Amino acid sequence: MKRTSILAALVLAVMFSQLGCGGAAVGDLKTIQLSTTSNNLVGIGGTAQLTATGNYTSNASKDLTIHVTYVVTPMGTDVNGNALSAPPNTMTVSTTGLLTAVNPAVCTWGATGASGSSTPAGWYLTGEYQIVATFQGITSQPVYVGVASAIGSDSGSNNPNLLCGPSGT
Repeated sequence: MKRTSILAALVLAVMFSQLGCGGAAVGDLKTIQLSTTSNNLVGIGGTAQLTATGNYTSNASKDLTIHVTYVVTPMGTDVNGNALSAPPNTMTVSTTGLLTAVNPAVCTWGATGASGSSTPAGWYLTGEYQIVATFQGITSQPVYVGVASAIGSDSGSNNPNLLCGPSGT
C-alpha cells in the first residue's frame, strides 16, 4: 500500500509539472495580447476591464488576466497642461485588471471647433495612460486609456459647457 501512495504522488508531481497556471500544458509563452473594454474612463468610479491573453508555441491561447503584472505610465498632460499623476492617483488598476477612475479627477481631452460654438466639433487627447502587462518575462503591446473624470476647459472658447471628452461629461 505504501508503494501505491508513493507511485500516485510521483504521477501527480509529474502531471503538475506539465501544467501552466492551472491548465493543460500549452508550450512556451510567445506573446501577450492586452485589450480593454474602453479606452476612456468616464467620471469618478468609471471603469474599464483589461484582458491579457497569452499565446503559446503550441498555438494555444490562455487568459492570463489575473496572472500578469500591470504597469501604468502617465503620458502627456491634462487639458490644463498639468503633468498627469501616476497611479494610485487619478486611476488605479487592480490585480484582476479592472481600471478605475479615482480622485483627484482629471480631464485628458481637449475640444476642437469654432470659437463661440456651444458644442465642440471634436476631441483630442492631451494625455493618456499607457498600460502593459508582463508575465514570465514577456511584455504585451501597450494599450492607452484617457480619463474624463473632471470638467473640461474652454480655453479655446469652443467648450462653454466645460465638457470632457466624447462622453459628454
